Amino acid sequence: MPEITPIATLRTCYTDKFGVPRQPGLVPAAWGIVEFEPAFRRVEAVRGMEEFSHLWLITQFHLVKEEPSSLTVRPPRLGGNERKGVFATRSPFRPNRLTLSVVKLDRVELEGDKAPRLFVSGVDLVDGTPVFDIKPYIRYADSVPEANSSFADTPPVRVPVLWECEPPPEEVRVIMDQSLALQPQPAYHADNIREYVTEIAGWRVRWAALPDCAKVVACSPFPAP
Repeated sequence: MPEITPIATLRTCYTDKFGVPRQPGLVPAAWGIVEFEPAFRRVEAVRGMEEFSHLWLITQFHLVKEEPSSLTVRPPRLGGNERKGVFATRSPFRPNRLTLSVVKLDRVELEGDKAPRLFVSGVDLVDGTPVFDIKPYIRYADSVPEANSSFADTPPVRVPVLWECEPPPEEVRVIMDQSLALQPQPAYHADNIREYVTEIAGWRVRWAALPDCAKVVACSPFPAP
């Protein structure tokens, strides 16, 4: 079997894997940029792509270094206490650590030193994610409205986000609001005193996960590496 190598790298607003949405499309404002490797950085490779509204990205959870020690996992949607077979979940702790994400294609950049580049949104992946393939989303084939999705049949519950500090610029705040509303903290954390910190779009945000809201207590830009 031939070895597969990345065709591109996905740059996203999530520089920390903690706080990344657990599914694509849940944070519409979450942006990403697909930057092709030199061997695939050719305009003809994306010819006609602008005629599609959404794309499938085949990627890898590259920050998960350890090999899975079990073929069962604990999905967050079940409170982190019930085990399911790894192939019956979308857990990142899986053989090969491959994943599928459907994203919205906002525009195709055809000029410039890094062209072509794909500007997408609704991402659920951390910055630096390797991309192994890209395919257009086909509505008649890829959408199954009558499908049954077991324990993940309904979208996650969202909570209000309250700001007790000066918020970041609006284009950053909207990503934070949509991300924190999804309650990204571990499902098995139940105390209301615990605070969490993550980095989103160049800003470090600290919040408390309360039963009925996410309360942001601090937010500041962090220096670029």
